[in-house]
Amino acid sequence: MLKSEQRLDQKRYQVVPRTLIFLFDDQERVLLLKGAQNKTRWAGLYNGIGGHVERGEDIYTAAYRELFEEAGIVDVALHFCCQIIIDVSEQVGVMLFVFKGLFSKDTFKSSPEGTLSWINLDEIDQTPLVEDLPILIPRIAAYQAPAPVINAKYSYDENDELKILFS
Repeated sequence: MLKSEQRLDQKRYQVVPRTLIFLFDDQERVLLLKGAQNKTRWAGLYNGIGGHVERGEDIYTAAYRELFEEAGIVDVALHFCCQIIIDVSEQVGVMLFVFKGLFSKDTFKSSPEGTLSWINLDEIDQTPLVEDLPILIPRIAAYQAPAPVINAKYSYDENDELKILFS
């Protein structure tokens, strides 16, 4: 197929691809990144590890690159388990590819993005998290391959309130 046959139309809905990684251990904990105070988004809030998919990368390559850049982690198997479409505007959205891994070491490093910490799953509700994570993390923690990939759609109402729909 020729590149010209892709027929991109700037008037159509487009998405920016991103990755999000959650590492769990055998003690019912998840490794989360507390956003640095100087970040423009989610400063001081806990989130998974991840970021943008760069040109030339597939989603796994991007996830492993982000894992290394933000945590110094290279020795973990990641499993794609969830896909989320986030409507940001009429024309642009985010396509979030969520990965899960088992990691039981304390050999990770913080980065300019923030500080990493193990958080007990039963303390998620008392932790300052990015808005969707109290709903998302338990689903990712419970996911077992080869189950079908979890699909979700996020949107915002007229009051800028997040709406989450799992299919």
